[in-house]
Amino acid sequence: MTDTRLIHRVGADAMEWLWAHRDGFRLDPDAGPEVGFLERFKPIGELALICGVLFREGVAGSRQAELARRLLDHAWRETLDGGRMLVRGQRTEPISPIPFEVYLPFRELGHRQPEMERAVLLHHGLESRQAFEAPPTRRLALSAFQRRFGLTPRPPEAEALRATWLARTPEPWTVEGHIAYDITHCVFHLTDWGENPGGLPPDLARYLGTWLPVWIDDWLDLRRWDLLGELLVVDACLPRPTLDEPAWEAFAAAQQPDGAMPAVRTMPEGDEEAVFDVVYHSTLVAAFASALATSHALTALARAS
Repeated sequence: MTDTRLIHRVGADAMEWLWAHRDGFRLDPDAGPEVGFLERFKPIGELALICGVLFREGVAGSRQAELARRLLDHAWRETLDGGRMLVRGQRTEPISPIPFEVYLPFRELGHRQPEMERAVLLHHGLESRQAFEAPPTRRLALSAFQRRFGLTPRPPEAEALRATWLARTPEPWTVEGHIAYDITHCVFHLTDWGENPGGLPPDLARYLGTWLPVWIDDWLDLRRWDLLGELLVVDACLPRPTLDEPAWEAFAAAQQPDGAMPAVRTMPEGDEEAVFDVVYHSTLVAAFASALATSHALTALARAS
């Protein structure tokens, strides 16, 4: 089995880089309509989700946990202005689900914005929101987020799942990059980001148990570190994770001394903001994969002792 210390170090180093580059989680209030004001909200929502996983799993060291809390508070207070920027985003694009998706993980971690709460309830009932066109995996995500907020999912998650690629368990050799990302996010939403492995239907768990190792090998060969990290998360969401040793060793070796994780092959070049935009996601994924895999590895060690 992969060295638990190696897995844990990947997450600890990733958090150091994320904290050092916290100003990269920025908004662009003056963005033109061709770009969209909401474009830069996505990294902030992903940050909150991953910090939530770290707190939930309870495997972060004191330094890592402190940085996660400071990052979360910085994003809420400084970047989102206590949630007021989310309210502004919802007013700018009334039927966009993005402000809601970003707000939910902050809400789950204790941050509330009354006006945003009212906006969520109002817009959830709009027919236009339900008619919002979205790919199947995104539709599943919205239903899962509605459930977690305490709303009635529209459509129900089981119905949303049926339209996804993974639910049909197609020919595994047809998987390419976009499909692979859909697979990973389908698993994230079904298991509530690794909290509930039982949320993954048994037939899908068996399908993934058979073919996930093959896909991990494929993207390891391609040095697609961002996608490999997400596939390592999927492994940690399965009933019997493998914690693939060669994949984890290569993943850890790709991480930079400062904690950044390249998205593909090697680190990009450019100014600090441009580099952040390329590697922030792969570095967040490294922290996510580390938290879940460390938790499983420690559980396995405890059972073996």
